[in-house]
Amino acid sequence: MLITAWRQFFFFAQSRPRLYALAMARPPCPRRIKGEAPIACFKPVGVPLGDLQEITLTADEWEALRLADCAGCYHAEAAACMGVSRQTFDRILRRARGQVACALVHGHALRIERAADRISNCSPGGRAKRNC
Repeated sequence: MLITAWRQFFFFAQSRPRLYALAMARPPCPRRIKGEAPIACFKPVGVPLGDLQEITLTADEWEALRLADCAGCYHAEAAACMGVSRQTFDRILRRARGQVACALVHGHALRIERAADRISNCSPGGRAKRNC
């Protein structure tokens, strides 16, 4: 019975590789976000928003920037505060810094996503003494 089920699975995966890849996608883990950005969009002065290309900064990228650069938390502390691994936090932070740098260098508008549904109070894990 097990061999028959494995053969059916193997045949299905070979005959529909794109469908199988879409069906087996892992959902993103929920991230804890303490607050929202006070402003929804930053843009260069004197240029209408309609004339600018927009770069969207997600709520978890904004939270990673806030924890690492504004609050001065270590990456391990900030990752525990967001409820993700340190490697995931580093990946989010690297992507956020790249988007902010691109917006500043090329003069694009930077839109910050709202996260009203994911706001929670988080406390730093372990021996962290900073207020994340």
